[in-house]
Amino acid sequence: MKLKAQVDDHELNLVLRYVEGRVHVEIEGRTYDLEVSTSDPNSYVFINQTRVYECRVEPQPKSRDRFAVTLKGERHLVMIIDPRRLRTDENSDRHHHGPTEIAAQMPGKVVRVLVEAGTQVEKGDGLVIVEAMKMQNEIKAPREGVVISVNVKPGETVNAGEVLATVGEVDE
Repeated sequence: MKLKAQVDDHELNLVLRYVEGRVHVEIEGRTYDLEVSTSDPNSYVFINQTRVYECRVEPQPKSRDRFAVTLKGERHLVMIIDPRRLRTDENSDRHHHGPTEIAAQMPGKVVRVLVEAGTQVEKGDGLVIVEAMKMQNEIKAPREGVVISVNVKPGETVNAGEVLATVGEVDE
């Protein structure tokens, strides 16, 4: 998965790959092969060869893409920019017409499906839970609407970019 991240005032290019329980990260030409574990939902331990790093990631209020990250005692403001995400802003649901496809952001395994076709959802309602890199991620509705289709079942493996569900407009 290719991403851009703005760390404090610097923009960085990232490539993340999840292979056999390890995370391969490429940041501006530097490559890291990491073993990752979690001690609680916002704390991670990265092992890079013989070095161990503790990292705390705190989501910022009212944002899915902004985080405060503490690593090696230093706190950084990080914004993740996924080039595949076509959102223009936090209120893009107001201007969007027609169906919206909700895609997996990274490879993983579907743990639970929280909705079925025909379910009416509000912006932020959970749709599917996908486990990736030993973390369970709830994929949420980007806007109000009705679930048109759910394309996955619990236990299935999904690839980055694979459409998990589609949400359409509510008929009035």
